[in-house]
Amino acid sequence: MSVKRRQGSGDQKDLFDQALQASLRHGATGESGTGPGACAEPQAFTAWEQQRALTRMLMEEVASSANLNQAYRRVKANKGAAGVDAMSIADLLPWLRENRERLIVSLLDGSYQPKTVRGVEIPKPGGGTRQLGIPTVVDRLVQQAILQVLEPILDPAFSPSSFGFRPGKSAYQALFQA
Repeated sequence: MSVKRRQGSGDQKDLFDQALQASLRHGATGESGTGPGACAEPQAFTAWEQQRALTRMLMEEVASSANLNQAYRRVKANKGAAGVDAMSIADLLPWLRENRERLIVSLLDGSYQPKTVRGVEIPKPGGGTRQLGIPTVVDRLVQQAILQVLEPILDPAFSPSSFGFRPGKSAYQALFQA
């Protein structure tokens, strides 16, 4: 095995590279995305345009091949049950090979719609049941990809007294601080 391949910088493309590059090229310049666009003087962005540019930038990061590959590895490692579509974790990779470009395009153009969450009741230790929602594995992949981009941006802005659903924080730490 060559040094380049061991370091991950060889000629081997990862699962999402080609689809992301194709979707970023499509519509990028000119009207059809096939030629150079018109050269115009830069104009001041309106607040709406700035918000759309930020959203586009963040979604490009969410849809990046490195981020989606890392999300896939985490979803696979977490295992979990199938959602309403009955797709298992084992079925995800073949599905991604066929549908990755469509997934990336739908993330970038805002048309991605999560599926309905499958409801399951699980028994509570003290008796009774608790409702649990199980998203589809594709939705879990997208959720993980979004989390990986937004968490490093938003988590530092949270209150030090905030402990719920945060990395490295627990209910025990909240009780100790109280």
